[in-house]
Amino acid sequence: MKTKLGLLYGGKSAEHRVSLQTALAVIKALDHDKFDIHPIYINEEGRWIKGPQLTGPVEAVKELEFADVASLSPTALAPALFQTESQQDGALDVIFPLLHGPNGEDGTVQGLLELLNLPYVGNGVLASAAGMDKVIMKNIFAQAGLAQVNYVSFIKSEWEKTQEETYSKVEAELGYPCFVKPANLGSSVGISKCRNREELATAFAEAFQFDRKVIVEEGVEAREIEVGVLGNDEPECSVAGEIVPKKDFYDYKAKYEDGNTALIIPADITEEEYQQIKEMAIKAFKALDCSGLVRADFFLTKDGKALINEVNTMPGFTPFSMFPLLWKHTGVEYPQLIERLVQLAKERHDVKQKIKFTF
Repeated sequence: MKTKLGLLYGGKSAEHRVSLQTALAVIKALDHDKFDIHPIYINEEGRWIKGPQLTGPVEAVKELEFADVASLSPTALAPALFQTESQQDGALDVIFPLLHGPNGEDGTVQGLLELLNLPYVGNGVLASAAGMDKVIMKNIFAQAGLAQVNYVSFIKSEWEKTQEETYSKVEAELGYPCFVKPANLGSSVGISKCRNREELATAFAEAFQFDRKVIVEEGVEAREIEVGVLGNDEPECSVAGEIVPKKDFYDYKAKYEDGNTALIIPADITEEEYQQIKEMAIKAFKALDCSGLVRADFFLTKDGKALINEVNTMPGFTPFSMFPLLWKHTGVEYPQLIERLVQLAKERHDVKQKIKFTF
């Protein structure tokens, strides 16, 4: 019997276009003999639109952007959005949230699916929320004893009142170069590298367009190493990969548009360095109580010390994305990777159904 798979994509987020590319790639990779695919599109205004069941591959993003003629409010979700067109088929078996950034990757949609008691791919509410907020994530990593770069954070209202003091704190505690990032955003949106106070001021203004909170991280001279983590209670790691940007750093355009970055898989690191990164990745996965998947990003210094940078709780599946490439080189092809994620979602849901909710 086929699995009725709901693909949830788009989203009211600066990463809307990234999500569409991810959805397109996943649809092309799915085996239509194993899955009935039901698209659920969230447009940039936050309207939810259920598209017709897909009976074959989709070739272009525009085919996934349904007209806003039969949109539904999230308050009217069940059963309209999460059931098949045929009442005999009933509810969808699994939801795959292919959403990046706020209003999708941050625990909000995961909370909705929990309330509806639907199996879904990927991380739960806590891991998604903590993984989206870089400040909270780094605080948890610090508590877990994971080595990382120095960082400071600020909220917009604080910065607006004390800009000069803010910049002085960054200079005193981190120095230059440093990186300014929106705390709750991914895909390198709104990130700037700063070498002086003028660039720092511009970077703060840019980052605060995307979030009310920013994080500033110390710049380090190091290689960028990533691994994929897959599983629930017993996670496994992929081979390591290295990102070598041809530009100053791995920004949005390099990730999703021009592919102007070298992805070296497997990374040329020692077995000792790999084991260090692998242990830290699994420790980070468990510290956030992750499930399904994460991509864990590290800095590797010249003396072989690994520093965890962040984890991405819903890494992209675009043609330039590292996560599926890492698993391909580990021996798990793209279609099998997606099937494994769906199976992990079912397994986690089955475990939750055994929890006692009465006393």
